[in-house]
Amino acid sequence: MIWKSQSGGPWGGNPWGGGPGAGPRARGPRPQNLEDLLRRAQDRIRRILPGGFGSGSGIALIAAAILVIWLASGFYVVQPDEVGIVLRFGAYNRTTQPGLNYHLPSPIETVLEPKVTRINRTEIGYRIEENETTHAPEKVQIPEESLMLTGDENIVDINFTVFWVIKDARAYLFNIREPEKTVKSAAESAMREVIGEHPLAMELAAGRAEIESETQKLLQHLLDYYHSGVEVTQVTLQRVDPPAPVIAAFRDVQAALADRARLQNLAESYRNSIIPQARGDAVAITQQAEAYRQKVIARAEGDAARFDEVYHAFLAAKDVTLERIYLETMEKILADSNKVIIDKAALGAQGVLPYLPLPGIPGMGAGAPAPKPAGAPAPAAPPSDAVPGGAQ
Repeated sequence: MIWKSQSGGPWGGNPWGGGPGAGPRARGPRPQNLEDLLRRAQDRIRRILPGGFGSGSGIALIAAAILVIWLASGFYVVQPDEVGIVLRFGAYNRTTQPGLNYHLPSPIETVLEPKVTRINRTEIGYRIEENETTHAPEKVQIPEESLMLTGDENIVDINFTVFWVIKDARAYLFNIREPEKTVKSAAESAMREVIGEHPLAMELAAGRAEIESETQKLLQHLLDYYHSGVEVTQVTLQRVDPPAPVIAAFRDVQAALADRARLQNLAESYRNSIIPQARGDAVAITQQAEAYRQKVIARAEGDAARFDEVYHAFLAAKDVTLERIYLETMEKILADSNKVIIDKAALGAQGVLPYLPLPGIPGMGAGAPAPKPAGAPAPAAPPSDAVPGGAQ
């Protein structure tokens, strides 16, 4: 080919544009030799440094100073809330405690200083951001994180916060790539699992503490499974509400449930007051019946014993017993009747006429004329002037 016959390539002479064989296409200045550049740099250093430093001893002093500065760069201070993680060529080497420490200068060893006592905060379902207009912090809802399904197939809007600290700095730095994102994802997963096992009424009422406790235990179990080196100190529910579109209807339902619970409590209270009273009345009636039973049995036994005694007495003296029975029988018969008893001796020869309280005999009023006793003279007629309405 034609260019092979030309010295220095197709462009003629030196392909970099120099040399005696350069053709018409060669352009630009000729590049300097590397030795010339080094020589000029040494000349400049000699002019800048004082006399004597341009020699071999001066260069050695400069190298020694650079070495000292490089070695001194290995000193570092670990703050009280930190630990030092020393890496040798990028791999874990050792852990240092707070205070002044030393590691081999970079790039041999480097140090990481995570804060192990600081309480970190992870917000799920919301974020605290600065308002662009007022520059004040405000809460921004994130529905894709906060809406969860409950155990009774309802939807609940939950905001909660996870507080955590670093318990193992080595595991925290090397076992998980994005610790904060890992904690957030694990916390959201744990909360969804716990919420899915409980009904909505429990989550909105007295079950919040139980949900926080179960979520913290489950989240810690997940983080330990990942060997994350993170310890969860607290899980706090910020807000537990139904979704905004149905919150009015949900409040009506909750009011109805509250009324039902109130009425049930009233009925239970009435039941608790009636049942003991009924049981007391039943016991009282039972005791009264038992007392009556004992009374009747005792009376029957007494009557039977009395009859036996009377019978034995009758067998011993029949005449006396018959007379006594007769007298007792007549006493019972005549006990409630009006009666007049006249001694036969009063009707003797003396002619004593007894006064009988005839007006007290039943069937005779107070104004009725008294019957005339046998053998008594007739009463004299009243005078004419004593007769009401008679002639004067």
